[in-house]
Amino acid sequence: QVQLVESGGGLVQPGGSLRLSCAASGFTFSSYSINWYRQAPGKEREFVATISALGGGVRNYADSVKGRFTISRDNAKSTMYLQMNSLKPEDTAVYYCNVVYLRTDYWGQGTQVTVSS
Repeated sequence: QVQLVESGGGLVQPGGSLRLSCAASGFTFSSYSINWYRQAPGKEREFVATISALGGGVRNYADSVKGRFTISRDNAKSTMYLQMNSLKPEDTAVYYCNVVYLRTDYWGQGTQVTVSS
């Protein structure tokens, strides 16, 4: 069974940094694009970043995080990361990792990121 487990969230001051992790199991991790989404209070879930299975990983980012966040993956560890720098209060959200496997969306439980002074 597919399992995605996020970790690394917490409370951070504006301008600070966090690194989120997503540990994956139940599928051939290296063969699939893996994604980060987030859901802020009162808002719909939104795309944050994706990393492909091609050429070590082609990356795409939402405009709101481009230049501040970096997505990466370690296929040997079946783990994806999101390095978040220059955090802003509007980055406050529950962050989820996601994979589409056999035409089904799989989601982790999420990890809370709160950016506040």
